[in-house]
Amino acid sequence: MRNNFTIRVLTAIVFAVVLIGGTLWHPLSFFAVFFTVVILGLFEFFRLLRVAKIEPQYITGILLGVVIFTGNFLFANKLVDFKIFLLVIPILTAIMIIELYREKENPFSNIAFTIFGASYISIPFAILSWFVFNPVYPESYYPMVLIGFFLLIWANDSGAYIVGSLIGRNKLFERISPKKTWEGFIGGGIFSLLIAWLISFYVTEISLIDWIVIALITFVFGTFGDLIESLLKRMVKVKDSGNILPGHGGILDRFDSIIVAAPMVFIYLMIVLK
Repeated sequence: MRNNFTIRVLTAIVFAVVLIGGTLWHPLSFFAVFFTVVILGLFEFFRLLRVAKIEPQYITGILLGVVIFTGNFLFANKLVDFKIFLLVIPILTAIMIIELYREKENPFSNIAFTIFGASYISIPFAILSWFVFNPVYPESYYPMVLIGFFLLIWANDSGAYIVGSLIGRNKLFERISPKKTWEGFIGGGIFSLLIAWLISFYVTEISLIDWIVIALITFVFGTFGDLIESLLKRMVKVKDSGNILPGHGGILDRFDSIIVAAPMVFIYLMIVLK
């Protein structure tokens, strides 16, 4: 038990150092970290689908995800114009044509899940580029808003786990995730709000009120992200999405909250950052 806890803590520390260090250091290190996350996340997602007897196209699905993520990074950094996204059209066409020759069962399910998987994984991480590249920031590359978002995600996860473990009684969504409780959900929200208050002293480009709203968006939609990934794992009857992170499972297990919360926070940021 102690060894498992030690492994879990060490993995969490390394994970946080790589994520925060890569984001803070340079735009290229930011790109490298999340490009890797997208690739690994796509492999995990498509592998889980195969357990459910769905046959997504690995190569074209990953290529579509890479184009979405890389294209958005370059576009947000003003290195290319919007035409970069025209590359998506031939890839979508190729996915449909390739399925004609694969001779797999349920071809339209394979096409749909290939496109959905690439979108579900790559679009949220592509959106993170707009957290760090924004003309209203004091610098061309400003990672502090994204770091604040990560801290809110982790505060929610930690608060939900601690409070839920101590006093959790009432099930939040027993059919999908039996261990989640309303007490944990509320605890995660309180932790997020406290961290938002602290962040507002250091990342002053966003007001305290806006940080509070972002915290509320993060803990609500982050929880939905967790539940959606739990639904996927229940469908394929696995405990974790992978084993690349000792003590934590797979990439999707660690980023499930971000996948749903990031787009919603992005919408709010686009409204308030003028």
